[in-house]
Amino acid sequence: MEALAPSMVNVRLSAVRKLVAEARKNGLIGVEDAASLSEVPNIRQKGTRLGNWLTREQAKDLLAVPDRSTLKGKRDYVLLALLVGCALRRQELATLDVETHQLREGRWVRADLEGKGRSISTVAVPVWVKQGVDAWTTAAIDREGRQSRRNVFRPPRV
Repeated sequence: MEALAPSMVNVRLSAVRKLVAEARKNGLIGVEDAASLSEVPNIRQKGTRLGNWLTREQAKDLLAVPDRSTLKGKRDYVLLALLVGCALRRQELATLDVETHQLREGRWVRADLEGKGRSISTVAVPVWVKQGVDAWTTAAIDREGRQSRRNVFRPPRV
């Protein structure tokens, strides 16, 4: 059996902790048992992240580039906002459908997003990203009279 990376183990431990908390709330396990199960520590992650990372100022400067007074500029802003604000990969963005945009527990999320390694995840969408998506889709509907609901973020075929 292949060993898991520390980050993957920590993600799974987090899911177990949430499950234990829910079981305690519903009276399925006792407080002491829940406390002892939740106290399992995360695995330390060693090393440093590679690559170039944008600072907050650089991200703001990047998002200020598209001219949001035009439909193309609104689209470009949304694409950049989804990449920066939701930390999506290019492939995830290219295959994104509008139907995955959902309101759950008072937060906007991209549900059931298939990511790297075919993993399925739910990604939180910041309010400013949601507002950009809404502005762009409203402008696209107004201009064209209707809008295709599938693969809105995929570039048109030439």
